[in-house]
Amino acid sequence: MPKKTLRSNNPRLLAAVTLAKVKNGAYSNLQLNQIIKQNPLKDSDKGLLTSLVYGTIQYRLLLEYWLNPFVKGKKMEPWLKELLLTALYQWKKLDRIPKHAIFNETIEVAKTLGNVGAGKFVTAILHSMDRHGLPDPAKIKDETKRLSITYSVPEWLVAEISKQLGDKKAESILQSLNHAPEQSARVNTAKADKAAVKESLETEGYTVKDGRLAADALIVSGGHVASSKAYQDGLLTIQDESAMLPVEALHIDDSVQSVLDAAAAPGGKTTQIAQYLSDGARVRALDIHDHKVKLIAQNAARMGVADRVDAMALDARKVPDELHQEFDRILVDAPCSGLGLLRRKPEIRYDKTLADVEHLATLQLDILEAAASKLKKNGYLVYSTCTILNQENDGVVAAFLAKHPDFVQVKTETKLNVQADRETLALKLYPDDYQTDGFYIATFQRKD
Repeated sequence: MPKKTLRSNNPRLLAAVTLAKVKNGAYSNLQLNQIIKQNPLKDSDKGLLTSLVYGTIQYRLLLEYWLNPFVKGKKMEPWLKELLLTALYQWKKLDRIPKHAIFNETIEVAKTLGNVGAGKFVTAILHSMDRHGLPDPAKIKDETKRLSITYSVPEWLVAEISKQLGDKKAESILQSLNHAPEQSARVNTAKADKAAVKESLETEGYTVKDGRLAADALIVSGGHVASSKAYQDGLLTIQDESAMLPVEALHIDDSVQSVLDAAAAPGGKTTQIAQYLSDGARVRALDIHDHKVKLIAQNAARMGVADRVDAMALDARKVPDELHQEFDRILVDAPCSGLGLLRRKPEIRYDKTLADVEHLATLQLDILEAAASKLKKNGYLVYSTCTILNQENDGVVAAFLAKHPDFVQVKTETKLNVQADRETLALKLYPDDYQTDGFYIATFQRKD
């Protein structure tokens, strides 16, 4: 880090500092929130800082491809490289900032964080890039590498998606991952109906439309929905539409008295289950970490469904030994690689490996088997992940069914009949299908 780390109201300076810390292992969202809290920024500058941090992470492989020919062999402090990457991001991916302003601001930040020499170095690099032009990734002959650089997704993941889904679908998915996600919210029907929540948001100045996939979903624009009165009053919660569908697939009706949410934190799906339960019915929500169990309880309290939620710290793999009841419905929203979330969490793409995916598949099967042992006969279990690779999805389902002949997979159904005409039993949502998170949802019934 630069020796002159200081309080600043300059979003470009703070972006370089934040990104240098993220490269050293800090979580981008936590680091960004900390920087915003510690520095005096106007709302517009907070927006620019957020855009610079997430945009630079999102397009890192492409930005580095553009930068590399101009800095070969040159040693740079981490903040200095990040500063140059943010300049490239602004120049090529943002259309509201003039090039001369980007260059001038970047040079001044280099002087502030470094010295006059750093300013001269950045000046030379920027002017050289402008004069000679940037390398074109379309000219890369190797198809996997071309896609990797163009969409800033590691080659192993490009190759795996292409192998499983074909080149055309793979490129469509990769292209979609760099589209800005919509802001979706789930109406809390335990407190209000959809029309009332919609009216409340519109009164506050938000633009609201119904979701396309989930029955209780709203798509909200015109401001951060978590700042709304409707959110503060627990009338809604922030949740991607695809993430609402696993609970819909449980088919909770008045006959359901007990539900197990086996991997529940931070409680989005737990509170969704709870809002569908009739009086006296309860959901047991598990997480391995005490602090995350508190998050589940806090979310349940805000949503007004705490009387229907029993949250406890427990490794879901220990369910057979520690829980002494059977459940009408079970949700296993399994820990996964999160590769369906790259639009919202761009750093995930650089953190995961194929070995991680294979390790998680083993963990997922262990949790699924443990939870399934507590399902009542004729009851339903939903297995879901927010990833798009077969190893964690169809592979886990096949392994489970091979060992448990008392379970049968049935077609996953949702309230709005998403992809009702598909041939597969599982519901597979890819990021390019509806511009939502990627999700996988499989449904099982225990035979009588």
